[in-house]
Amino acid sequence: MSPFRILIFEDEYPAAERLQRLLTQAAPTAQVLAVLDTVAGALAWLDQHPAPDLILSDIQLADGLSLDVFAQTVVRSPVIFTTAYDQYALQAFKANSIDYLLKPLKLPELKTALDKLAFRAQSHEAKAAPDDAAKALATPDFLPQNYALERLLDALPRPQQPYKTRFLVRQGENFLPLPAAEVAWFQSRHETTTLATHDGRRFVVVYTLEQLEALLDPTLFFRLNRQVLAQLPAVRRLVPHFGGKLLVELSPTPSAGDEVLVSKEKAAAVKSWLEG
Repeated sequence: MSPFRILIFEDEYPAAERLQRLLTQAAPTAQVLAVLDTVAGALAWLDQHPAPDLILSDIQLADGLSLDVFAQTVVRSPVIFTTAYDQYALQAFKANSIDYLLKPLKLPELKTALDKLAFRAQSHEAKAAPDDAAKALATPDFLPQNYALERLLDALPRPQQPYKTRFLVRQGENFLPLPAAEVAWFQSRHETTTLATHDGRRFVVVYTLEQLEALLDPTLFFRLNRQVLAQLPAVRRLVPHFGGKLLVELSPTPSAGDEVLVSKEKAAAVKSWLEG
């Protein structure tokens, strides 16, 4: 029996590693063919290789949205989207999607999505069989569509809740309430998120940057790159950098040697955010 072949679209290395670890538990016989971090790379790979059995795709890639891949070429493989962004659920549903999983991914959800794929494949095989018994088995083929629709409805944006205004941070054996207004930036390193205040204090928080993006007011907080989410008053200045990138000087300064670079693709959005 040939291995189950999976292609991954993901531009964040820690997320790709985590996904592959979960796959070893959810589908031990699966073979990851490649991990691609750009739309251009995904299009080139699909043009040069046979279709995989499944694509696991983040929405945001390094050079654009993965949805552009499905708009620019015919993708016959089923797709499970794995993303922190719920606003693309309707578009994803049109891209041969069987599920839409929100980050941080959880093993039971991934297993359920893979079970749906297996069930759909069995149903399609049963449909192709000529005898009545096989046709009867194929009847539940509506179930995967219903499951996908339920997941889609779950992923649709809900009425906006008030943005997070404070954090409970630990200092020694104590917990301190910290207003969000006092936060300068969040930095993610080695799967740990650190909060820095405007006066230089630092605390570890239990949130990922993806979760914080959804919780905080986007007019005040902006995801500068994979590692840093900053509040507007912390930005001292922008310095043009090689290749159209921007070097962001923050106050307080992040850990020694950690330059905060904004990609060329995101530079305009950062400027627009700063202008208000």
